[in-house]
Amino acid sequence: MVDADQSFVIIGGGLAGAKAAESLRAEGFTGRVILICDERDHPYERPPLSKGYLLGKEERDSVFVHEPAWYAQHDIELHLGQPAVSLDREKKAVRLGDGTAIAYDKLLLATGAEPRRLSVPGTDLVGVHHLRRLAHSERLKGVLGALGRDNGHLVIAGAGWIGLEVAAAARTYGAEVTVVEPEPTPLHSVLGPELGQLFADLHTEHGVRFHFGAKLTEITGQDGVVLAALTDDGEEHPAHDVLAAIGAAPRTGLAEAAGLALADREHGGGIAVDASLRTSDPDIYAAGDVAAARHPLFDHRLRVEHWANALNGGPAAARAMLGQEVTYDRVPYFFSDQYDVGLEYSGWAPPGSYDQVVIRGDLGKREFIAFWLSEGKVLAGMNVNVWDVTDDVQRLIRSGRTLDATQLTDASVPLSSLAD
Repeated sequence: MVDADQSFVIIGGGLAGAKAAESLRAEGFTGRVILICDERDHPYERPPLSKGYLLGKEERDSVFVHEPAWYAQHDIELHLGQPAVSLDREKKAVRLGDGTAIAYDKLLLATGAEPRRLSVPGTDLVGVHHLRRLAHSERLKGVLGALGRDNGHLVIAGAGWIGLEVAAAARTYGAEVTVVEPEPTPLHSVLGPELGQLFADLHTEHGVRFHFGAKLTEITGQDGVVLAALTDDGEEHPAHDVLAAIGAAPRTGLAEAAGLALADREHGGGIAVDASLRTSDPDIYAAGDVAAARHPLFDHRLRVEHWANALNGGPAAARAMLGQEVTYDRVPYFFSDQYDVGLEYSGWAPPGSYDQVVIRGDLGKREFIAFWLSEGKVLAGMNVNVWDVTDDVQRLIRSGRTLDATQLTDASVPLSSLAD
């Protein structure tokens, strides 16, 4: 039973944490809501950091989840620039970096993820970047502008979503771009080779150079400034700046030190949670990038690092903290914008999980929907420059129906009719 004397603490000042706080108040919770943020900025959304804000198309204020005054108006106790350094489950208390101890009745861990670091010589040079926080994006925005003006070179380690979106932004500014990627195509672990080549072609057309099948081994410099990036096959790429875009690691340190169960690497690591986003401690929940939940649709524990998971997972955890029945089974979803290509991806189909990829539409014009199938069942779908179909794609995934591939590829057959 939840009452007004209880204190609900949320650790993590990203979208998941902010939306959880919002949902607690929307659901009528009148107790204390305490939101602990290790950044000095108010909670913000991350997609603009590699998209609209980085490109200069969106103002800085547009990235914030709520206006600063919103927190006081809704009686949310906001601790900015205060990392949580320890968690005492017996005393049910969180200790902050300044020594303050905050007691909780229910706790939500929305600690997110952090960029994986390059473990090569030269990462301490001026001009080596990561992109995760607003400050990173602000710095990189200035760097890309300068590179564009001076015909400078950016080397990007990693051809995942962040690497490709920054490559597109850099080319838009006019910078020279080389992307180093150990796999044979971009986005190989997400889209497989069938669709990865599409993005290789897209970026090549816009002047990006790819170096596949290689890893960075060293970043060289002079007087503390980047000069070049070396790869394990002996190549040397001139560089004024280097971006490490080799993925993100869940921030599980607090949970691990407190003895909470973690997911294994096979499932992306993270804090293991049940269908209601509850951890191995009944009074502690986890949501967003750091949470690894067993998904009923795919019968697999998934850790999803995308905006929609934070947007929906935070509120779901808040409702569970209030004692409501919650089953978090949202179909994984993300979106990306690169040059004149916009896309939405729904589902989960890593290489090895599917036996067929079929296309509905015109692949050459980059106006199509791709479906990843396993024995005729849709595991995932990606619409590229085709809009207002996400609900239908997700219904197909949820239906579990066995379909003839010709039905999916025939544009005269409405997608909505295939999931009925």
